[in-house]
Amino acid sequence: MEYVSRVPRPPLDGLIDDIYYLEGAAPYARLTLPPMPGALLIVNLGAPFRIRAGTDIEATEYADGCLVTTPTRALEFGYPPRTRSVGVHFTPWGPAQFLPMPATELRDRPVTLEQVWGRPAIAELRDRLATAAGPQEMLTLLEEELLRRLRETPGLGLVRHTSGVIAATGGTVAIGDLSAAAGVSGTHLAQRFKELVGVTPKRLARTYRFTATVFAIDPAQPVDWSDLAGRAGYFDQAHFGHEFRAFTGLTPTRYIEVRRRFLREHPGHTLDGWPLPAD
Repeated sequence: MEYVSRVPRPPLDGLIDDIYYLEGAAPYARLTLPPMPGALLIVNLGAPFRIRAGTDIEATEYADGCLVTTPTRALEFGYPPRTRSVGVHFTPWGPAQFLPMPATELRDRPVTLEQVWGRPAIAELRDRLATAAGPQEMLTLLEEELLRRLRETPGLGLVRHTSGVIAATGGTVAIGDLSAAAGVSGTHLAQRFKELVGVTPKRLARTYRFTATVFAIDPAQPVDWSDLAGRAGYFDQAHFGHEFRAFTGLTPTRYIEVRRRFLREHPGHTLDGWPLPAD
């Protein structure tokens, strides 16, 4: 599977972790993506893919692509035999400057790019991307489109700064301290976060902490779960296990089994590290 990525130029680099090109056969027909502190935009250039946002929701097909704001539940991606797309890994606050609606309206509800930017604009963008000379030219075209659509967003500075503190502490900072340091009420801060990120600062902190904990795991080695939970700041191992099930639908030991399966069946794969096989 070919994966090409780069960090965009300013000012997009403060909103976007990377823009990327992806082409090839997915390692599994279905992959589960646990919640991460970030958002995702996909411009699809191949056959349609499917996303199921929760076990109680039917999968939806996406032909032109989709946008996913910071999720609170795992997403299941269903891939065609070969997939081809360009996309954006946003910071949690990144999509706010490109959305025509509050982010909270999109929480755990992936939307098509047509719903965000309109059918004519997306059709033109997909045509230009499909006829580009190669991945780097495609990334340049997407970057230029994003720069053209960038707009001022009131309150973004507050959310961006506060999110940066949450990220720097791995989600362990007290949310009350954040609002006090910013000189705003907890209610005001939560409202701004819901509007621009889609989730509250407390929920974003939980996601950062869980992500940092998971990335500290080496699935090839034995895992001391009690020690890991304590170092991550969880109250006890039961609390840690509850968070694991809430974020992945799996117990910690089952999660390791699934990660090890991925490593065993697709060693060195570009998607290894966060997505999990759902088959």
